Amino acid sequence: MFHADRSPLRKGSNVMAESPPPHGATSTLPPPSVNGFTRYPPASPAPQRQRLSTRISGIRNGQIAGTAALIAVVIFIIQNPHAINISFLGVHLVLPQAMALLLAALAGALLTAAAGTARITQLRRIMRRDQRNPPPP
Repeated sequence: MFHADRSPLRKGSNVMAESPPPHGATSTLPPPSVNGFTRYPPASPAPQRQRLSTRISGIRNGQIAGTAALIAVVIFIIQNPHAINISFLGVHLVLPQAMALLLAALAGALLTAAAGTARITQLRRIMRRDQRNPPPP
């Protein structure tokens, strides 16, 4: 058996790892265990600083995402070189499969952006109208 400071204990020794608090004093620490090992409550964590989001960090994140998307597109084009025939409203085209799919995705993105822009414009007009003429109470 060893004492708390790792010195050997003698048989029959009543040495405790910590001295008891004086009579009448209160301690915020838990009492020592029988084997001399005491767990202390964890210290409160230091307050963490919140990271600020700046325009430059947003641009950097956008460039990283754009680069990753560009790499994915290049891989997609390389893996889909097969030519396909496209007929649309009397127009006949022969394009690589990847290019046709990318053009379709681009057209879908443009339509979605146009619909979103129209809705935002509509909501701004409503807000301006309500600011000029507030609704009756």
